[in-house]
Amino acid sequence: MFAVGTDGFVIAGLLPQIAADLDVGVTAAGQLVTVFALALAVSAPVLGAATSGMDRRRVLVLALAIFILGNVLTAVGPDYTTVLSARVLTAMGAGLIGAAAFSAAAAIAPEQRRGKALATVMGGLTLAIAFGLPAGTLIGATEWRITLWAVAGLGLIAGVGVIVALPPLNLPSDPLRARLAPLAKPRILGTLAVTILTLSGTHVLYTYIGPAMMAATDGSAGALTTLLLSWGVGNMAGNLLAGRLADRYPPQQVVTAGLGAAAVLLGVSPLLTSNLPLAIGWALVWGVFVSLPVVPQQSRLVAQAPSSSAILLGLNNSAIYVGVALGGALGGLSQYQLTPDLLGLAAAAVTVLGFLLNLLTRRKASTPHSAAQPYEDRGSPFGPLPR
Repeated sequence: MFAVGTDGFVIAGLLPQIAADLDVGVTAAGQLVTVFALALAVSAPVLGAATSGMDRRRVLVLALAIFILGNVLTAVGPDYTTVLSARVLTAMGAGLIGAAAFSAAAAIAPEQRRGKALATVMGGLTLAIAFGLPAGTLIGATEWRITLWAVAGLGLIAGVGVIVALPPLNLPSDPLRARLAPLAKPRILGTLAVTILTLSGTHVLYTYIGPAMMAATDGSAGALTTLLLSWGVGNMAGNLLAGRLADRYPPQQVVTAGLGAAAVLLGVSPLLTSNLPLAIGWALVWGVFVSLPVVPQQSRLVAQAPSSSAILLGLNNSAIYVGVALGGALGGLSQYQLTPDLLGLAAAAVTVLGFLLNLLTRRKASTPHSAAQPYEDRGSPFGPLPR
């Protein structure tokens, strides 16, 4: 999952180099992030259902092979169309990795340790945001294709680990209709929509973080890496904080606080990103608040239908990538009206929509959370939810 997370988001830190090399605009290069995220979001439940009756080890090896091939094709792609197609292939492998990894982790761990097992898998994505993205940006500063070769190497290492360490594992088949059935429930659909808007607001700006922070970084790869690292550290801190807050307070309130603070920070971003020290501090605080809604959103979904926890967490993962794709697309379109350094204003507007929708779903909730009865103890078959 560290490889998947790094691969999915590192393109955002390499947009100027990719645009120059493929002879396209930065906005077109940004759609590589959008297409990857959208392909992953759509393919994950479909491929997950199609392979649900297969041995998990075999599925993971197959998915990693597709993932590695996609990254290799991206690294050697001579033109934009080839690279775009390779990103779709890579996303299909990445989506299948996520579906198989979470189901395998939940199945092989003892019941009392399932939460920890799922948190370990989710931790790969968190580490990718904190360290994979800055490292990939720094590695690819002179030649962006090297980063894709490095990610392919990570996939190869993961494949060897799966073959050596993961035992054969067959699980009951889970048809696509069963995976999509929760979408018929308005409360669940509304909660997933909040996830989509949360990630969209973030990635309107984050997809184009390099051009947007040009005044602060002056085009320096080292400065951009430092800024991304600051955002990643804030993201990790916010994720840990969110887990504690979601156990003490109603998850909807934690989501509201995170979205409200993130909207304010995005709205004032043009004023706080003109020089590097100020931008680094702003990125750290933004990283904290923008990550607050993620764990509470999982808590809300599990509480709404504890018996469908695995399916709901999978749908939430797809919603995350739908948000990433939508944010990248909106960020590209916004640049017809705004310069990159003002993208925070568009991002703030989308985040406010998420904030308002979250308030609406709160009012429609029929079973309020009790601080004395933590969500992680209210019926999840996986025990404590991932942190």
